[in-house]
Formats: sequence, C-alpha cells, structure tokens
Amino acid sequence: MSDVHVVADATFEAEVLKAKGSVVVDFWAGWCAPCVAFAPHFAEFAKQTPGVKFCKLNVDESSVTAKAQGIRAIPTVLYFKDGVLVKSVTGAIEASMLLRSLRPGK
Repeated sequence: MSDVHVVADATFEAEVLKAKGSVVVDFWAGWCAPCVAFAPHFAEFAKQTPGVKFCKLNVDESSVTAKAQGIRAIPTVLYFKDGVLVKSVTGAIEASMLLRSLRPGK
C-alpha cells in the first residue's frame, strides 16, 4: 500500500483538507469485512491513478475525524478537490464506481 497514505485525526487536516488537487479517502475498520475486501481494490486504484492522492483513515482509531466528516457507515469513500468535499459514496461497490471515474480518460 505504498501508494496509499494513512491519515489520522492528527494529520487529516494537513493531508486532506489543506491539500491541493484531488484526494480520495477510504474510511474503514479492520473488523469490517466489506472494508477489508475493498482494500486491495483501493490500493490498485491508487497505483493506476496518477495525480490523485489516496488515503485511508481507520474510524476506530480516528473517531473525531470520522464524526466530523459525518461517517455513519463503512466503507465510505470521500473525494476532495482542493480541500472541498466533492462526492461521498458508501459501500465497496459504489466506491469502486467512483474510483473508476477518477481514472484519466474516463
């Protein structure tokens, strides 16, 4: 997962909200089977999508940020552009559709 950055409560603002360009954040937990199943796909999209920063945030370890971002179910993927939330999708299948739309030429 070298193409995926791990963010937490302490780093979310700097890594995501103050970032220039596109940032995609996967909100997940280790006990969530759909989250675990989605993880390799998320990592693969990160490798295949230049110019987009991919991050993961564990909701159990960073509950302050999860709550502030309105996360009520996981997996949830948020897409930010220049620090502004552009799109939010919940569920691994819907998130995969969002990620495919980020690829160049799509």
